[in-house]
Amino acid sequence: MGYETHIESVPGSEDKDIMLFTLSTCVWCKKTKTLLQDLGLAYSFVDVDTLSGAEQDAAYQDMWKYNQSTSFPTIVVNDGRQVILGFDEGELRGLAQEITENE
Repeated sequence: MGYETHIESVPGSEDKDIMLFTLSTCVWCKKTKTLLQDLGLAYSFVDVDTLSGAEQDAAYQDMWKYNQSTSFPTIVVNDGRQVILGFDEGELRGLAQEITENE
């Protein structure tokens, strides 16, 4: 069984499909979520450490496709067309700027 039922969505501008693999206790993951909200970007996330068994294994397998070191946060944009590893304020602000320019 997959982890899809544990994915949470945060509303905002939906020009980009943004998926975060995070840990509930990770400071950088929390900063990433806060910045995305402050920038008004919609995103989805799953706190991998709150999963167990096959669900956690499935999340790690999906994350591994984009980040073989499985570090947190892993931010997947538009089904892997762009991947941001760790908290990168410049990259995240760049996403918001792209959206603003496309509106």
